[in-house]
Amino acid sequence: MTDNLKLNVDAYLPLRDVVFHTLREAILKGELKPGERLMELQLASKLGVSRTPIREAIRMLEQEGLAVTIPRRGAEVARMTEKDMKDVLQIREVLDELAVRLACDNITKEEIKELEKQMLQFENSTKQGDIKKIAEADVAFHDTIYHAAGNAKLVTMLDNMREQIYRYRVEYLKDENAYPTLIQEHRKILELLDKHEKEKRIGECLKWKVPRVVLLLKRQLEKTSRKSQN
Repeated sequence: MTDNLKLNVDAYLPLRDVVFHTLREAILKGELKPGERLMELQLASKLGVSRTPIREAIRMLEQEGLAVTIPRRGAEVARMTEKDMKDVLQIREVLDELAVRLACDNITKEEIKELEKQMLQFENSTKQGDIKKIAEADVAFHDTIYHAAGNAKLVTMLDNMREQIYRYRVEYLKDENAYPTLIQEHRKILELLDKHEKEKRIGECLKWKVPRVVLLLKRQLEKTSRKSQN
């Protein structure tokens, strides 16, 4: 278990939520590795809290797919398998394409300006090297499109997958070589939306996304695994 694990204190949140956000961030950053055991007593001692908020936080992590409880072993950080990656990303790709098509009909000039702003923030964040900020900027860009689609049920479906997608997004964004491709995709999507060209090139923007992302994620996870073994 990482020695850097510290409680992110927030006076406005219940202790279980503070513990949850601390553990969640550690998992997403890779400080708590896939398959690593989440031992209540050890975590309670490290974070300076009782076992109760630890137990509650682990349940919350399970609900988001970030932790699993194994009989006679206890809770551990959920592993990311190639099958899980493909399943999540295939669904995300279909929903993304639908969102862009709907947004082509419904997006406003104000939302186009907001999307331009989010695109530039993403591009600037890639120059700073802060994975959390890069991921947040990418999320903001796509969230603007989802809401511009004008379909509340679609937004709900995407929200339900948010944490699983976010975890893969963070791993993917650890590879700096992916940034130019992502920037190009954002620019193409913005151009489509600005010109309302939903029938022309949406497929081109997303066509090879799942195989490419799965391949890069596999490489990144293998690299992370090698580092943890050294």
